[in-house]
Amino acid sequence: MPPAAETESSVGDGSPPGAAETARGLLELTRPGNIFSAGILTFTGSFVGAGVFTTPYHVLAAVLATVFATGAGNAVNDYFDREIDMINRPDRPIPRGAVSARGALAFSIVLFLGAVVCAVFLPIEALVIAVVNLLALVAYTEYFKGLPGVGNVVVGYLTGSTFLFGAAAVNNALDPSVLILFGLAALATVTREIVKDVEDIAGDKEEGLKTLPIVVGERPALFIGVSAMVAAVGASVYPYFNSGFGLAYLVLVIPADILMLAACVQSFEDPSAAQKRIKHGMLLATAAFIAGRAFALTGPVV
Repeated sequence: MPPAAETESSVGDGSPPGAAETARGLLELTRPGNIFSAGILTFTGSFVGAGVFTTPYHVLAAVLATVFATGAGNAVNDYFDREIDMINRPDRPIPRGAVSARGALAFSIVLFLGAVVCAVFLPIEALVIAVVNLLALVAYTEYFKGLPGVGNVVVGYLTGSTFLFGAAAVNNALDPSVLILFGLAALATVTREIVKDVEDIAGDKEEGLKTLPIVVGERPALFIGVSAMVAAVGASVYPYFNSGFGLAYLVLVIPADILMLAACVQSFEDPSAAQKRIKHGMLLATAAFIAGRAFALTGPVV
């Protein structure tokens, strides 16, 4: 008998899912909140890198490419994680039978093709980032996810690179503020991924993965995550002192820093709630960069 995840899609009573349930399952595979956030991050990279958009169609293409690629990555991740999710996330579309494993894989391919179509309209430096990210995503899914710390770093890079990708779309990927934003997002994401590994430790052990909490222990892993977050928070003052980001930036980035540091403390008791608060803090920090660029020393962007 094949594994449950390989059987044809069915819902709780064993009957095939209806069209509405399948459509809902496909949407859930993309993680709508995640793809929206990723699109915002790419937009932010373009905005921080260029201020006034001289190539709005490039920005739109970059945002859509990010949305499609993120949705595809999430869907293919669910495909490879279908057995672990039977333990850690039984409510996800494949374990609960809303979408078959083969259907999820096919859906991810369609989304990847959408990302490719959007990316071909972008400058060469953006295409390079897109290719590197695709290779990193495949390597993560196939090889790095279960390696202690390595998978966390790869996901951190992929999240931070959305800012680089957005800036590359407007030919300014090496803007100092964008590079700082990339570093902050990457470090904060590493912390969040470690906390998520602690949250998922039961299923990961069952699957035989060697995540950081499994190898070094939960508390040491969380302390590593805290260290990464402290480094990110320390670097967050750079745009204020060196890039002309003024009071508007500080008004938003300080609460974001406090929220993420508080979430790190909370992760020792409630990792599930903590990783969500870290994500909220990252979005607030993103808003800080938008405000900082909009009200830089030269005045509001018009």
